[in-house]
Amino acid sequence: MFATIVNAATIIVCSILGVVFKSKLNPRYTDSILTGLAIVVLILGASYALNTEDVLGMIVCMSLGTLLGEGLRIEERMERMGDGIRRRILPKSGANNSFTEGFMSGSLLFCIGSMAIVGSMEAGINGNPTIILSKSVIDGIAAISLSMTMGIGVAFSGISVLLYQGMITLLASIAAPYLQDTVVLEMSAIGGILMIGIAINMLKLKKIKVGNMLPAVFLPILYQPVVALITKLF
Repeated sequence: MFATIVNAATIIVCSILGVVFKSKLNPRYTDSILTGLAIVVLILGASYALNTEDVLGMIVCMSLGTLLGEGLRIEERMERMGDGIRRRILPKSGANNSFTEGFMSGSLLFCIGSMAIVGSMEAGINGNPTIILSKSVIDGIAAISLSMTMGIGVAFSGISVLLYQGMITLLASIAAPYLQDTVVLEMSAIGGILMIGIAINMLKLKKIKVGNMLPAVFLPILYQPVVALITKLF
């Protein structure tokens, strides 16, 4: 939970900074910083992925998980959900339109993403806050840019992050004692692959539907026990 609190606080503080210094900060600087952070996310994801002890299992889980995600159209549904929430909640007119737009845009940007899910799970299962803390820096830079155009409403999206990521972290920590060490390791490794995909998207090298790969993170829960059983029988 500590990492999620830091994430939420970073969004709030950076949003305020964006509002205060909106006429003094060149967007070119934030773009350059985000590019550098994307490289860090790429390296961090690779370090997690390389910890795998079952490359075949990783291939199987990634393949089946991506097929499942594509079939369910997870990324498309996430985007539609975000657009639907925005259309329903944002008023068409009124004085508070800018505030609400900032709040909703920030909440969707910082919550509806693979890094929020993978990072919260990593914090809950392994007690490792690295991904969420890395996400905090990225969110902070994004919050500065967003609040420059949408105002102080972006700062209140930190509350959404606190509730959303906190819930995932709590549920993951409850499930952790019931998961084998090998399962946890492979889930983290696959999470690393998804982080590489996120970094590629951030660098705008290729549009990867990382959301459709999310089921792969959970497949080691089924794959590892099945492999262990087959090994024992044969």
